[in-house]
Amino acid sequence: MGDEYRRSTDELLKLLFQETSLDGFFQREDTSFMTTSFREYITAWCKRRNEVPERVINRANLEKSYGHQLFSGKRNPSRDTVIQLAFGFEADLEQTQELLKAARKSPLYPRIKRDAAIIYCLYHRFSVVDAQIILHDLGLPILGGGRKYE
Repeated sequence: MGDEYRRSTDELLKLLFQETSLDGFFQREDTSFMTTSFREYITAWCKRRNEVPERVINRANLEKSYGHQLFSGKRNPSRDTVIQLAFGFEADLEQTQELLKAARKSPLYPRIKRDAAIIYCLYHRFSVVDAQIILHDLGLPILGGGRKYE
């Protein structure tokens, strides 16, 4: 999913550190910046995978009207909601990190116990419901449980 950017993040950082003019950097590297909205990103992902939003929303265990508001751009997701959508898309870890990046949310980090549990569930292709059970059994906040984990 990250193929749309011209340079790798490492390459972009090196160029940024070498740059003497921020304006010049922005002009030269214009195609390297994320310009797609989250709505556009998940809609394009559905098209590429021949998927319909309704199935993604159901697999993500999201309330239907809220899920459709995400796909229409009327609502912006929390980090937990993006993770739930990743389960709905049946995404692997790399795709989930890209989805989080597209939503401008922090990536999953294995040194955080809750994130490590979610990574484990993604890796083993668990459903979002199974992931919720595992989080609950470990005494960790479930996805969408009200506490913010940005």
